Amino acid sequence: MLIPISNTPRDYSWGSVDLIPALEGREPTGRPEAEVWYGDHPGCPSVVADGSGQTLDAALAAAGEPPLPFLLKVLAAASSLSIQAHPTIAQAREGFTREEDAGVPRDAADRLYRDANHKPEIIVALSDEFRALVGLRPLEDTRRLVAALGEGPASAALTQRLGAPVGAEGAAGAATGTDAAAPASVVRDLLAWALTDADADLVADLVRALERADSDEFAEEIATLRAAAADFPGDPGLIVALLMNLVILRPGQALFAPAGVLHAYQSGLGVELMAASDNVLRGGLTPKHVDVPELMRVVDVATGPTPLVVPQEIAPGVREYAPPVSDFALTAVTVTADQPVTVALRGPAIVLATAGDVEVRTADATASLVPGAAVYVGREERVDISGAGAVFVAQPGRE
Repeated sequence: MLIPISNTPRDYSWGSVDLIPALEGREPTGRPEAEVWYGDHPGCPSVVADGSGQTLDAALAAAGEPPLPFLLKVLAAASSLSIQAHPTIAQAREGFTREEDAGVPRDAADRLYRDANHKPEIIVALSDEFRALVGLRPLEDTRRLVAALGEGPASAALTQRLGAPVGAEGAAGAATGTDAAAPASVVRDLLAWALTDADADLVADLVRALERADSDEFAEEIATLRAAAADFPGDPGLIVALLMNLVILRPGQALFAPAGVLHAYQSGLGVELMAASDNVLRGGLTPKHVDVPELMRVVDVATGPTPLVVPQEIAPGVREYAPPVSDFALTAVTVTADQPVTVALRGPAIVLATAGDVEVRTADATASLVPGAAVYVGREERVDISGAGAVFVAQPGRE
């Protein structure tokens, strides 16, 4: 089974005006284009590209096919997405049941759990750089960043709540600057304070400190925080953003956001793959609802480096990104005229073209793809890809 699919870009305010049009080789509309969804998620199912107007979820149901366990997207950010974290499956099931029992409409602005699934996600950079805030920076690094902001009420408050560096009184990790002796409660209390008790004057002072700060070590972080402050004036999520790792991905590099890990994509174009869910707990940099107690219930307060995903080259021109989840895996394929590629499938798949002109073949069907075009592939053991270009193949992960 091979079904060509398409979708209309979603015009979220943080979207880029030109990145998706450039990928697809068309003129911009003048409106932000943030995401294109490829899949059967009921929030915005793909449309079968046969002129019938039928959505992919309806087509799969009519064919007796199960729903996809994943959702594939092209994401184009021009400014920060909201800081967010996603629940585990157990947390999602409990939260969904709780809100259902309470009668909260599933489309309500303050609804947190719109389904009973988790939402781990991976994103692979397509643009020359893709910027993101992901996970919480080691506290000793954040202390140096705060010190670079100079003196003022915000710096003083953050310095006090971050605590002193690990001393020489025998605490493990003192010599290396790790957080071995920093209890999770320090980070948890700091996040809760930032979103609950940090007042507008303190946030304004932090913005002023960022404007005058000059640091070679944290120049990129300060520039990112300045941009966030300009886009979300007065938002206490700026303090949360200050605690997070900044990562700058180059084309083909990827990061993974598992359950509980705070993240906020900042700018760039990427291919995103996630479990089929719409459960989001926000933590600032947004006009949308922020439920601090529920966020603190699911957030992972561990500090450390960004969780990057290094692809495995499984054949010439074929690299697999396989985060530790069974919901999905993503394979990047580059083909040339003299080197077609065959990708083995573990279940239903979506093939998305991102460069060149390629042909996708199954045992009994063929489709030609240009950048931004995609096909659903079902009930096949393999898919053959030829031509000259690049595609991503989304499919279930390995058990």
